[in-house]
Amino acid sequence: MSSTIAMISLGLLVGLGLVEFLWIRLLQKNSYPWADVAASIGIKIGRRLIKLATAGLLAPVYFWAWDHRLWQIPLKGIAGWATAFMMVEFAYYWQHRMHHEIRWMWAAHRTHHSTNWFNILTTSRTSVTGLISGDWLFYVPLAWLGVHPLAIFLLIAVNLTYQIWLHTEMVPKLGPLEWVLNTPSHHRVHHAVNPRYLDTNYGGVLIIFDRLFGSFAAENKTDPCRYGLVKPETSHNPFVIVFREYVAIARDLYRARSLREIAGYLFGPPGWKPDGMGATTQRIRAGIDPVS
Repeated sequence: MSSTIAMISLGLLVGLGLVEFLWIRLLQKNSYPWADVAASIGIKIGRRLIKLATAGLLAPVYFWAWDHRLWQIPLKGIAGWATAFMMVEFAYYWQHRMHHEIRWMWAAHRTHHSTNWFNILTTSRTSVTGLISGDWLFYVPLAWLGVHPLAIFLLIAVNLTYQIWLHTEMVPKLGPLEWVLNTPSHHRVHHAVNPRYLDTNYGGVLIIFDRLFGSFAAENKTDPCRYGLVKPETSHNPFVIVFREYVAIARDLYRARSLREIAGYLFGPPGWKPDGMGATTQRIRAGIDPVS
């Protein structure tokens, strides 16, 4: 099943990427960001190699939680699968949100937001260092709560495959679907650096948890999305893109003068500074720090 989803994912990536290339070149008559795309593909290759090298390392953790489960969610009908899906979606929402609110996790997730363009192949530019960022920790409790680990892995794969088509400007708003589903419009907002859009729309397949927990923002035509990072990435070197924030963290830790500063640099929000003057999302939204 996992290999089937992987093939579907690759097919969607290539097929939609080709359609978008033609849309950009023939209909919009714009240049295609080849250097940016090449960097994304390089990062995807690196991620794939690391996944192959570390395959199986985390499975024992999930199965240990499963062996000590409180109960078991039956997966023989729609109700069971729907429950498991919602649990994975809920875990994904909080994992994704913490990637934006905790600097150590942001160091891994920053890679995905580092492109100044927004296109289908942005999907390829995903975290290479997820194993050390701790994103997997958000799903382990699901096994303890009764979702079989193989079902967790499958539903995460489905979630990420769904998100491929979200990374495009080709698709307009989708009417009533915008209330429930994560759509290209919602995900454009998520990737935008406009102050009103920062740190919003964390959902995977659904947008309902963003609406429920106050992290939703709608795309506004009067404020067109500008993509990338608050401080734009200027390199197309995959190694620089992947490790830039880790180098910055190491530099800050070297200068840290207390345990409080160490904790702040590691687990505070991106932009945190000991004097409270860092360019955090809160300060940017308040107009204190400008977006580059």
